[in-house]
Amino acid sequence: MKPMLILIAGPYRSGTGGDPALIAANLARLEEAAWPIFQAGHVPMIGEWVALPVLARANGAATAEDVLYPTAQRLLQHCDAVLRLPGASTGADQDVAIARDRGLPVYHRIEEIPGHLAPSA
Repeated sequence: MKPMLILIAGPYRSGTGGDPALIAANLARLEEAAWPIFQAGHVPMIGEWVALPVLARANGAATAEDVLYPTAQRLLQHCDAVLRLPGASTGADQDVAIARDRGLPVYHRIEEIPGHLAPSA
């Protein structure tokens, strides 16, 4: 099995009202999927891992919308699949639409990912 680069898509800022604690909780939920994807033999990717340092270095010259969505769109040119986590998210929905347009698999559960290992009892 060839390792895939899998974009983890789900709510980041959605539903947070800009509350940093809620945003951090959403990022933590996205990151929870990283280890099982890695264990399955793939490379997990979260757009915010790339976009947030870029946005921080823009020094106010760009908004989150200027960087977050375009970063995911550019990453999807290199990704092999998307894992769409639950929750309302315009950005994640856009990621899924792009993936489907490119013919990439879209998974909705970690268990659907090839190579997934069931947790040991």
